[in-house]
Amino acid sequence: MSNVRLPLRGLIPFATGSVGMGVWVTVPGLLLLYFLTDVLAVAPLLAGFVLLAPKILDVVLHPWVGRLSDADLARRGHRRRLMLAGSALAVAFAALFAVPGLRGAPAGLWVAVAFIAGNLLFAAYQVPYLATPADLRIDYHERTRLMGFRMVVLTVGILLSGVAAPLLASLLGYAWMGLLLGVAMFAAMLVGILGVRRLSAAAPVQPAAGTRHGLLASLRDRQFRTLVASYLAMSTTTHLVLAAVPYFAEYELGRPKLTTVLVAAFVAPAILATPVWVAVARRIGKQRGLLVAQVAFVAGSLVLALGGAAGLPLIVAAVAVLGVAFAAMQLLPFSMLPDVIAASGPDGTTRAGGYTGVWTAAEATGGALGPYVYAACLALGGFAASAAGEHVTQTPSALAAVRYGFALVPAALMTVAVLLQRRYRLDADR
Repeated sequence: MSNVRLPLRGLIPFATGSVGMGVWVTVPGLLLLYFLTDVLAVAPLLAGFVLLAPKILDVVLHPWVGRLSDADLARRGHRRRLMLAGSALAVAFAALFAVPGLRGAPAGLWVAVAFIAGNLLFAAYQVPYLATPADLRIDYHERTRLMGFRMVVLTVGILLSGVAAPLLASLLGYAWMGLLLGVAMFAAMLVGILGVRRLSAAAPVQPAAGTRHGLLASLRDRQFRTLVASYLAMSTTTHLVLAAVPYFAEYELGRPKLTTVLVAAFVAPAILATPVWVAVARRIGKQRGLLVAQVAFVAGSLVLALGGAAGLPLIVAAVAVLGVAFAAMQLLPFSMLPDVIAASGPDGTTRAGGYTGVWTAAEATGGALGPYVYAACLALGGFAASAAGEHVTQTPSALAAVRYGFALVPAALMTVAVLLQRRYRLDADR
């Protein structure tokens, strides 16, 4: 393995590409369930299904895109063709919130169609993008450095979009919010393609000839199965928390505008924490660092179970702990993924798209399961949906569902992630 040190002129544009993907993951994860139940008057269970059903397709869609990406690498020597097509994700994002005067089930159908189109385009961009670290001739620690740059820029994008989206939606409406953020997504994704090109020139890998493999061949790799299963639990948990923030701010804290404060408290610490996690990984390894972060997330979630009685300063502090842990859960698994691919054999790079296709399918599934699990909590508690401008008094059981769905359920899911992650052995074997 080469000791090439990647240049900043490639690292920074590459990292910028993740901003567009961060907007797609963050804003729908933060606002779409609330948009459906409290603006479009879609019943909670139906709203949860609208978010879940398109993601079911991702289980096959993302590995299939990964196979196409591997074929592109073999045929053209790069994966950028699919990334260029995936940049049209910005159009689907704008359509997601531009619902033309519909309410209830018809509005849910519109959102579902736009979400399916967006997921396809997201896969076309993200799968080859995330295969890049495995394609490059770099070592264990340089992969962490590469993903550290990505994580810092991604976190800035998540922070800006997570703070800006609720503000723009309240000031200009959801349709204008979708349009403005869509333009920013498109520009960032084009810059990311430039970054991939520069990194590939700095540390090129000559792909092997054969690329024929099954769509789910990567799941025969035990270390990959362990890592991706744990990441599925992590992704489900973090997306649940994001979807629950607007409800917790409005119904538990009684101040809807605190949504922006809580999102900032969750995301902002991750910017400062990412370089620290890079250093931690270098000192104790990625596996141990990730376990520390997962346990910290469980602890922070249990504090949030106290609800409004804990006081706003303690709540913000607990959310900040979740944010610090979130930084590790974005940095370390994504830098462990190319380690697994590299350890799978000398021809691992020819199958990197297959690995990342399954990985992004798990990420997308978690992105759907999180809001769906929270929507199910709301439905079990008897939460009543409403249209924009309507006020509905929620029952005590609905308010309890808002609180405990935001706190205890994430703690339980992250505990599952810890138990799964303990079975990963690649760092120890190394």
